Amino acid sequence: MNKVGLAPPDATTNRADRGDHDLNPDMKPPDQLIPAAVLIPLINRRDGVMVMLTKRSEAVPDHPGQISFPGGHIDASDASPRAAALREADEEVGLPSNSVEVVGELDIYITRTGFHITPVVGLVRPPFDIRPNPSEVAEVFELPFELAVDPANYERRSRVFEGRLRNFYVLTFEDRVVWGATAGMLVNLAQVLHGQ
Repeated sequence: MNKVGLAPPDATTNRADRGDHDLNPDMKPPDQLIPAAVLIPLINRRDGVMVMLTKRSEAVPDHPGQISFPGGHIDASDASPRAAALREADEEVGLPSNSVEVVGELDIYITRTGFHITPVVGLVRPPFDIRPNPSEVAEVFELPFELAVDPANYERRSRVFEGRLRNFYVLTFEDRVVWGATAGMLVNLAQVLHGQ
């Protein structure tokens, strides 16, 4: 673990698997998991640290219209999850990798839909120009880091999905609702920073 309690970039040992099953013990993900990586961009602004998020385009095949981190599938050409997260952030929102200092990784997050996600945490140095790829991203926005890492700001909600009751975390910011895997990864970040 590094100085902020995160796994070092590209660490392969002592990693826990978190995921949708944390709140749904009866949930079994598919046998074949799709390797993916996301970048959790932390931006040092004049008024404090902000977390960059995107609203996915309605045209993408996986989770259209949902709020997420920049990221996606790990390609065979990617040297590591870190490389994939940085590549995807550049492709999706135009965030250049030389503006990002990777400080570590959170626990692997496994989704009900079969993704095995490595969350990569990076400190982003302004200035930079955001250029969302309209075929993947409808909107890019930032939420305050302090809001994101306060466990008291998360609700546990449930709904019936495919005939079963499913539980998930929700974080509300202005008129936006962050939920599912994205909220789950933010909860993991909050737990790491609070020593849990």
